[in-house]
Amino acid sequence: MELIIKKFNELDINELYEILKLRVDVFVVEQNCAYPEVDGKDLSSYHVYLKDEEGIQAYLRVLDKGVSYDDVSIGRVISKKRRSGLGTQLIQAGIDVAKNKLDAKKIKIEAQTYAKTFYENVGFVQSSEEFLEDGIPHIEMILEIK
Repeated sequence: MELIIKKFNELDINELYEILKLRVDVFVVEQNCAYPEVDGKDLSSYHVYLKDEEGIQAYLRVLDKGVSYDDVSIGRVISKKRRSGLGTQLIQAGIDVAKNKLDAKKIKIEAQTYAKTFYENVGFVQSSEEFLEDGIPHIEMILEIK
C-alpha cells in the first residue's frame, strides 16, 4: 500500500476522477445524501490517500485554517475496506500532514456520530452536542497537537 500526499494542482485527472468517484459512491449514493460534494475546498486542500494495484483504498483531505474553520481540519475520511486498519493508518497520515505542512496546533473535524470511537482512538475529543448535517448525525471533535 502506497501513501500519497498531493496538493490539488498536483493531482492528475485520473487521480481526481478516482477520488471524486469514491467520495460520491459512499457519501452521496451509499449514504443516500444529496449534498454538494464538489464544494470548492478541494482546490486548497492536501489530498492524502492509500493506493494499491486496485486503486485508491482510503482517502481524506486536510484543509488549512480558514477554509472550513478557524483551525486546520480534516474531512472526507473514507476507506473502501472498513475495519481493516486502513482508516487508522490514513488518519495518522492526515494528522502528520496537518502538523508538518500546515503547522497545526489543533485539528477540528465534523465526524459522523457512528465514527466517534474511531476518532477517539487517535486522540480526538468530542467538542459539541450531536447535530444533523445533511440529515446525518454529526459531532464536532478536536485534536490538540502536543
